[in-house]
Amino acid sequence: MPNNGRRLFGGLNRKHLRAYAPVLVLIALCILITIANPNFIELRNLVRVANSAAVPLTLAMGLTFIILLGSIDLSVEGSLSIAAMVTVLLATNDANGNSYGWLAVLAAIAASTAMGFATGIIQTFLRIPSFMATLGVWFIGLGISVYMLGGSAVRLMDPSIRDLALARFLGLPVGVWVALAAFLFACTIQYYTRLGRHIMAIGGGEDVAELSGINLRRVRIMAFGLAGFFFGVAGVLAAAQLGRSDAVIADGRLFAAVTAVVVGGTALTGGEGGVVNTFIGVLIVTILSNGMILLGISPYVQQTVQGLMIIAAVALSLDRLRLQIVK
Repeated sequence: MPNNGRRLFGGLNRKHLRAYAPVLVLIALCILITIANPNFIELRNLVRVANSAAVPLTLAMGLTFIILLGSIDLSVEGSLSIAAMVTVLLATNDANGNSYGWLAVLAAIAASTAMGFATGIIQTFLRIPSFMATLGVWFIGLGISVYMLGGSAVRLMDPSIRDLALARFLGLPVGVWVALAAFLFACTIQYYTRLGRHIMAIGGGEDVAELSGINLRRVRIMAFGLAGFFFGVAGVLAAAQLGRSDAVIADGRLFAAVTAVVVGGTALTGGEGGVVNTFIGVLIVTILSNGMILLGISPYVQQTVQGLMIIAAVALSLDRLRLQIVK
């Protein structure tokens, strides 16, 4: 076969391998853990896995749209903290006399969404790299949250909001169904709306997208606002699951969300992958964590495995034939 033909088919094989690798890893992971500990496939444990995946899935949906742009959003933990804080302080709690019920949930999602829009405006109009703009918003959100909570944990005592974690529908916690609804909403945005197509176009090539008539500023602001919406929903779910809000409610959430997006096969360079990939990535990360707990592996070793996993995922997702410079 001529060299050009071998190069063509070799490129196709590599592309297909990268596309199907996350699914193959997920299947292999489930088989290996089941062999090592059959308790993994018990219904009770599978429900536990689904419940553990609810918050990371919702967070990762929002983060996926930003990474598809070729940007990054480090404000995940700040936005989640704000949403959890607003939910707890406006609903029935043990710190004040407020009792606004589900209006507290709407206010929490609105606050996080507003933070997302503010981030997008700061990043686009001040022309600050997304890394630094979102890093600043992360600490602003966290600082406001800790200040409003008075530096202590405030208990969420509204039974209807707590039911997101405690009540079940068809055997699964209601929060899991909320996370699945967030996933379906994200799929609709990416695959069936102009915003989703424009986000993919900008990630694939910003100069070409601009020449095609796409308003880069507007799309970026909308994408960050959309991410803030998902972060807000995740904040409400986190508060419902834990039954409180405090300074550490968001600790580690950023790493989990980024890991899920990257492990799922969405390229950090943008324009490749999507929310379905992220869904698979969340399952991989959650099942791996659950499996290591079942096998009695040390938490420190678990962190090491997760670090190795994200390095391997990034290495597999990069197309080195097109990547000329690595910074």
